[in-house]
Amino acid sequence: MKRLDLILNGKGGVGKSFFAVNFVQFLKDKGIAHVAIDSDNENSTLKRFHPDTRFLDLDNRRELDGIFTALEKANLVVLDCRAASTDLFIDYFAEIDLPAVLSTMGAALTLVMPVNHEADSVDQIQRLADQFGKQCSYVVVRNAAHSDSFALYEASEVRAQLKDKLNGREIAMSRLQDWLVEALNAENLTITAATKHPAFSLLDRQRLQTWQRKLYAEIESVAGLLLPAK
Repeated sequence: MKRLDLILNGKGGVGKSFFAVNFVQFLKDKGIAHVAIDSDNENSTLKRFHPDTRFLDLDNRRELDGIFTALEKANLVVLDCRAASTDLFIDYFAEIDLPAVLSTMGAALTLVMPVNHEADSVDQIQRLADQFGKQCSYVVVRNAAHSDSFALYEASEVRAQLKDKLNGREIAMSRLQDWLVEALNAENLTITAATKHPAFSLLDRQRLQTWQRKLYAEIESVAGLLLPAK
């Protein structure tokens, strides 16, 4: 069973690219073959940290077919979706009859949806769950970068819908200290590279390793929804 992971939430600033960068690094560290695709033509964060990432221009509708071209040749494709692209993917998947395409390819789709303390991020998840229902799997990433309160999400209808009807799963992405995030961006380094880089002190390298170990454990807890079936 092939797997297509779309890291998607129409709300900007919820941590899509930050999770994508670290998830792709997880795949590399674990030796898991994959194709990574960046679709953000303004920031291209994923491609900046992983130069071997492919780029897909969402303004060219035909280029979207490249997602499935890649999936024909690989068992795992990871796509970092830019902000405000929810409608585009909804329309595109309806146009190609997504369930039929996935069935033909022997593939499954997982929507990886970061959420934070803001109502807009929760509303976007509701839209996706309402639209796709049981056509795909769902992983919600509770991103504590700006707040460790998820009261709006925890009280939402969509959380109950995902847990009770759609077999959705949740993982946590804890906050990484601001100075470490700034240093990673300044040096254009992934955490794995930073743990061996002289720009980071011994204690900061330890902080990075501890954070990464926790995230990797979270990812492994939902590996059945994120990785191709063996």
